[in-house]
Amino acid sequence: MKKIILIPLVLIALNVQVALAQCNSEEISNGCVPTLTQNGFNFLKSYKIDGETDLTKVEYSYVFTKGTQYMVTICDQNAANSTIMVTIFDSQRNVVATNKIKGSLLSGIVYPCNATGIYYLQYTFEGSSNRCGGSALGFKK
Repeated sequence: MKKIILIPLVLIALNVQVALAQCNSEEISNGCVPTLTQNGFNFLKSYKIDGETDLTKVEYSYVFTKGTQYMVTICDQNAANSTIMVTIFDSQRNVVATNKIKGSLLSGIVYPCNATGIYYLQYTFEGSSNRCGGSALGFKK
């Protein structure tokens, strides 16, 4: 009789542990929005950064307009020590901005756009198996 009771309890404990370990990238990305507005940027879009263990990067595209400043904020599940690097590429896949400066990852970057076109926001994970976070994109003229 004890075996029958213990097996369901073990399964319930495992389900709770899996639920706690899941990434809530939508909630995290929504948490990035206030940083945009506090810095005078208008919110455009939020991005979920939910990298599974075999995924090395997450990429999104957005059309940027010449003469507009764009801000990208990054929020990591581990807020104290972010492991998410964002790189912005222009339409020719040239790197135009990154949040990695002198080996440190900043929580956001501002990019003054010099040419209208499709830009790519690529998120990579630096030295972490925790691949959960979010990002927000904003603009100001």
